[in-house]
Amino acid sequence: MEVLKLVGIAIIVCIAAIICKQVRPEFSLYILVIGGVILLYYTLSSFTSIFVVLNKMITKTGIDSDLFKIVFKIIGVGYLIEFGVGVCNDTGNNSIGDKLILGGKVMILLMSLPIISSLFEIVVGILQ
Repeated sequence: MEVLKLVGIAIIVCIAAIICKQVRPEFSLYILVIGGVILLYYTLSSFTSIFVVLNKMITKTGIDSDLFKIVFKIIGVGYLIEFGVGVCNDTGNNSIGDKLILGGKVMILLMSLPIISSLFEIVVGILQ
Protein backbone atom coordinates (compact mmCIF):
# COMPACT_ATOMS: atom_id res chain seq x y z
CA MET A 1 0.00 0.00 0.00
CA GLU A 2 2.97 2.32 0.47
CA VAL A 3 3.57 2.27 -3.27
CA LEU A 4 0.03 3.44 -3.91
CA LYS A 5 0.54 6.26 -1.44
CA LEU A 6 3.74 7.35 -3.20
CA VAL A 7 2.17 7.17 -6.65
CA GLY A 8 -0.90 9.05 -5.43
CA ILE A 9 1.16 11.84 -3.94
CA ALA A 10 3.27 12.10 -7.10
CA ILE A 11 0.22 12.30 -9.37
CA ILE A 12 -1.49 14.88 -7.14
CA VAL A 13 1.67 17.01 -7.02
CA CYS A 14 2.10 16.85 -10.81
CA ILE A 15 -1.53 17.77 -11.48
CA ALA A 16 -1.38 20.60 -8.94
CA ALA A 17 1.81 21.91 -10.52
CA ILE A 18 0.27 21.84 -14.00
CA ILE A 19 -2.85 23.66 -12.84
CA CYS A 20 -0.83 26.17 -10.85
CA LYS A 21 1.51 26.79 -13.79
CA GLN A 22 -1.46 28.02 -15.81
CA VAL A 23 -2.73 30.33 -13.06
CA ARG A 24 0.38 31.36 -11.08
CA PRO A 25 3.55 29.98 -12.72
CA GLU A 26 5.82 31.18 -9.91
CA PHE A 27 4.10 28.86 -7.39
CA SER A 28 4.44 25.76 -9.54
CA LEU A 29 8.08 25.30 -8.52
CA TYR A 30 7.16 25.53 -4.83
CA ILE A 31 4.53 22.83 -5.26
CA LEU A 32 7.06 20.56 -6.96
CA VAL A 33 9.69 21.10 -4.28
CA ILE A 34 7.25 20.51 -1.41
CA GLY A 35 5.90 17.42 -3.18
CA GLY A 36 9.43 16.12 -3.67
CA VAL A 37 10.21 16.61 0.01
CA ILE A 38 7.04 14.75 1.01
CA LEU A 39 7.91 11.87 -1.32
CA LEU A 40 11.46 11.70 0.06
CA TYR A 41 10.14 11.69 3.63
CA TYR A 42 7.83 8.73 2.98
CA THR A 43 10.56 6.91 1.10
CA LEU A 44 13.26 7.42 3.72
CA SER A 45 10.93 6.41 6.55
CA SER A 46 10.71 2.94 4.95
CA PHE A 47 14.45 2.41 5.27
CA THR A 48 14.30 1.56 8.98
CA SER A 49 12.38 -1.66 8.36
CA ILE A 50 14.76 -2.59 5.56
CA PHE A 51 17.79 -2.16 7.82
CA VAL A 52 16.19 -4.26 10.56
CA VAL A 53 15.64 -7.18 8.19
CA LEU A 54 19.10 -6.91 6.67
CA ASN A 55 20.70 -6.71 10.10
CA LYS A 56 18.98 -9.98 11.03
CA MET A 57 20.35 -11.54 7.84
CA ILE A 58 23.87 -10.36 8.69
CA THR A 59 23.77 -11.87 12.18
CA LYS A 60 22.29 -15.19 10.98
CA THR A 61 24.70 -15.73 8.09
CA GLY A 62 27.87 -14.74 9.91
CA ILE A 63 29.14 -12.89 6.85
CA ASP A 64 31.47 -10.00 7.60
CA SER A 65 29.31 -6.94 8.26
CA ASP A 66 31.86 -4.71 6.51
CA LEU A 67 30.89 -6.32 3.20
CA PHE A 68 27.23 -5.50 3.82
CA LYS A 69 28.17 -1.94 4.70
CA ILE A 70 29.92 -1.62 1.37
CA VAL A 71 26.85 -2.98 -0.41
CA PHE A 72 24.64 -0.43 1.41
CA LYS A 73 27.00 2.37 0.42
CA ILE A 74 26.95 1.20 -3.20
CA ILE A 75 23.15 1.16 -3.19
CA GLY A 76 23.12 4.64 -1.66
CA VAL A 77 25.50 5.95 -4.30
CA GLY A 78 23.33 4.45 -7.00
CA TYR A 79 20.20 6.15 -5.64
CA LEU A 80 21.96 9.49 -5.22
CA ILE A 81 23.38 9.36 -8.72
CA GLU A 82 19.97 8.50 -10.14
CA PHE A 83 18.41 11.41 -8.23
CA GLY A 84 21.13 13.80 -9.43
CA VAL A 85 20.75 12.65 -13.03
CA GLY A 86 17.01 13.18 -12.78
CA VAL A 87 17.55 16.74 -11.59
CA CYS A 88 20.06 17.36 -14.40
CA ASN A 89 17.68 15.97 -17.00
CA ASP A 90 14.73 17.96 -15.60
CA THR A 91 16.71 21.16 -15.95
CA GLY A 92 17.68 20.31 -19.52
CA ASN A 93 21.31 19.49 -18.76
CA ASN A 94 21.39 15.97 -20.17
CA SER A 95 25.11 16.09 -20.95
CA ILE A 96 25.94 16.79 -17.30
CA GLY A 97 23.62 13.94 -16.32
CA ASP A 98 25.50 11.60 -18.64
CA LYS A 99 28.81 12.58 -17.06
CA LEU A 100 27.30 12.05 -13.62
CA ILE A 101 26.26 8.54 -14.63
CA LEU A 102 29.81 7.77 -15.76
CA GLY A 103 31.24 9.19 -12.53
CA GLY A 104 28.77 7.16 -10.48
CA LYS A 105 29.70 3.95 -12.26
CA VAL A 106 33.38 4.56 -11.61
CA MET A 107 32.67 5.29 -7.93
CA ILE A 108 30.60 2.11 -7.62
CA LEU A 109 33.39 0.09 -9.22
CA LEU A 110 35.93 1.56 -6.79
CA MET A 111 33.67 0.87 -3.83
CA SER A 112 33.07 -2.73 -4.95
CA LEU A 113 36.77 -3.64 -5.15
CA PRO A 114 36.88 -5.03 -1.56
CA ILE A 115 33.94 -7.31 -2.35
CA ILE A 116 35.55 -8.45 -5.60
CA SER A 117 38.84 -9.18 -3.82
CA SER A 118 37.00 -11.13 -1.09
CA LEU A 119 35.26 -13.24 -3.72
CA PHE A 120 38.58 -13.78 -5.46
CA GLU A 121 40.15 -14.99 -2.19
CA ILE A 122 37.24 -17.39 -1.62
CA VAL A 123 37.59 -18.84 -5.12
CA VAL A 124 41.36 -19.21 -4.76
CA GLY A 125 40.84 -20.87 -1.35
CA ILE A 126 38.38 -23.35 -2.86
CA LEU A 127 40.69 -24.20 -5.76
CA GLN A 128 43.69 -24.92 -3.53
